[in-house]
Amino acid sequence: MNTRPIGVFDSGLGGLTVLAELIRILPNENFIYVGDTARVPYGSRSKETIQKYSLEIATYLVRKNIKLLVVACNTSSSYALDILKKNFTIPIIGVIEPAIHSFFKNSQNTSVAVIGTRATINSKAYPEKIQTIDPEIYIYSKACPLFVPLVEEDMIQNQVTYEVVKEYLQEIVDKKIQDIILGCTHYPLLKNAILKIYPHLNLIDSSKETAIYVQKLLLEKDLQNKNQENKTIEIFLTDITDRVPILEKLFLEKDEYLEVKNHQIYLKNNPNFVFSIQIKELKLEELLIEKTL
Repeated sequence: MNTRPIGVFDSGLGGLTVLAELIRILPNENFIYVGDTARVPYGSRSKETIQKYSLEIATYLVRKNIKLLVVACNTSSSYALDILKKNFTIPIIGVIEPAIHSFFKNSQNTSVAVIGTRATINSKAYPEKIQTIDPEIYIYSKACPLFVPLVEEDMIQNQVTYEVVKEYLQEIVDKKIQDIILGCTHYPLLKNAILKIYPHLNLIDSSKETAIYVQKLLLEKDLQNKNQENKTIEIFLTDITDRVPILEKLFLEKDEYLEVKNHQIYLKNNPNFVFSIQIKELKLEELLIEKTL
C-alpha cells in the first residue's frame, strides 16, 4: 500500500475536471492540486516559458513527496511532458495520450477531430501522436478559443454558447467526422451543449480517459492506496479570487458524480467517502527553482 499523494497541476482551474474524475474512480487516494491561476493562460506563452512554469510546479509537487504526477493541462502536455519525464523519476501522465488511446480502442472510424486552445492546436501534439500510431487517419484540428471564457462565466447552457458551438463545430460535422477529442480540460463542461445540437457525435473526454489511465498505472506499479479513511485534498493556487469557489464547484461537479458543499466533496454513489478540501495560496516565489533541472 502506498499512501503518498497523487500530484495534479494545470495552468488554472480547468484541471479540476481531471481531478474530479480521479476522485470518482480512485476514492482511496490522496491528492495535491496546483493551479497556476496567477499566470493563466499558458496558451499565450512561448514554448520555453511553458516548460519553465511546468518544471517549477512539477518540482514543487515532487518535493511534496507525490508518487505520480498528472499534467492536467493540454498546453503543458503538448510542450513540456517530455522534459518533465526526463527530469523526474516518478510516473508522469499527460492528458493527450489517454484520449488518443481511447479513440483507437473504441472507434473504427478513419477520421477524428481535435478541438482545443490555439496553443494546443498549434503545437500539433495530437496529430503527431495519432499519426505515429496510424498515418492513414485523417485529423481535423480546430481551435475554439471562446469555449474557455464561456465556461468560466458559467454560460454552459446559454443561447450564446449554442451559437458558438455551431460556429466552431459545424464544419467538422460537414466533413462527416463523428469522433471529437476534447483537447482542453474546460471542454468536458460543454458536452451537454454540444450533444444537444449534434447528438450523433462521439465526444472523447480527456479528463475521464486520463483518470482511467492513472488507475491502470497505479495497479501495474502497485502504487494503490487501499486505506479507506476519509481523505484531504489540498488545492494550491497562485492567485485566489472571489471566483474560485464558483469555479471550483463548477469544475468538480462536471458530470454530477460529486457534490461540493461546505469545503467537502461527497461521492454521490458512495456516501462513505468524504473529502475535505483545503484551498491554500501558493506564492510564486515558492515555485522558483535556482536552475533548469
